[in-house]
Amino acid sequence: MKVKAERLRKIAVHILKGLHAADDEAAVVADALIKAELRGIDTHGVHLLTLLPERVEAGMLRIPTNLTVLQDSGATALLDGGNGLGPAAGHRAMGISVGKAREFGIGCCLVRNTNNIGILSFYTLLAARENMVGIVMANAAAAMPPWGGAEAFFGTNPLSISIPGEEGSPPVVLDMSSTLVARGKIRRAARLKESIPAGWAFDGTGTPTTDPAEALKGALAPIGGPKGYGLAMMIDVLAGMLSGSRCGPDIRTFHQLEGPTGVGVFTLAVDIERFMPLDRFRSLFREYSASIRSSRKAKGVSRIYLPGEIETDKERQGLCEGIEVSPVTAEKLNALLENFKSSHRLM
Repeated sequence: MKVKAERLRKIAVHILKGLHAADDEAAVVADALIKAELRGIDTHGVHLLTLLPERVEAGMLRIPTNLTVLQDSGATALLDGGNGLGPAAGHRAMGISVGKAREFGIGCCLVRNTNNIGILSFYTLLAARENMVGIVMANAAAAMPPWGGAEAFFGTNPLSISIPGEEGSPPVVLDMSSTLVARGKIRRAARLKESIPAGWAFDGTGTPTTDPAEALKGALAPIGGPKGYGLAMMIDVLAGMLSGSRCGPDIRTFHQLEGPTGVGVFTLAVDIERFMPLDRFRSLFREYSASIRSSRKAKGVSRIYLPGEIETDKERQGLCEGIEVSPVTAEKLNALLENFKSSHRLM
């Protein structure tokens, strides 16, 4: 079923408030979930709301989120996420980074002791819209082996970089995991009882598999072989170890009641005007992107996309046509709304 983005956002806010989230916290988390849905990354969308009540009840997630500034010095800061909602921590951290970049030219804020923050582009786009470069990294529960290994050690450990685009155009955003695909796509295939493409994952013995259930027992393939492994390791160190959070296989998955996840986050904002006038940068980038788009295309290719353009097109379409919500997710969300005595329903 298709649901208008604003309606789905209101439903998300109602559920989050039902779980005792503060008003501003509920708004930020709902925005992050809807952004993921609009950009075609439903693995990080509203279905995650259905995981929250069990974690709250088990004492493995704290709502409302209590964010504590542990260190604030010059261009750097460190937050404790209070084992609360990840998007609340990520949003606060990037806000701090942007504020420091205005003052110092560059701002960096790390987060320890938080949970899944959703799609990282949600935060890097905040910086890009302030005419800054935004960079975010986060670690995650073990899903990828070190190169040559058969046992999951690193998470999908995503990275996002956003920059202001041409005047009047959306920012250009890279948002990618260190693995060939995000683990959420494996879980989604398992829920829908679908097979996965060859090359995505390995079973528990390190053998390639197309069975998502076996893949969840095993590990995901890194992007670019040893390069993806190396990237995952560095993100784990910067987001997890440097923040004082968990890293490697010590991180717990959000999808099972194994305890606080201990996710770490790295956010960075760079003020472009400390290096060149913004108009000059936009002019250079306009020429640069035009050269990319007009470069010779491979056979059968009609358009060359900049990073994030496909997702931006999906977002425009989703805002017009609505967001597709599966019957299973709709049923679970309706059950939560009924439990919280809300008059809203997805029917």
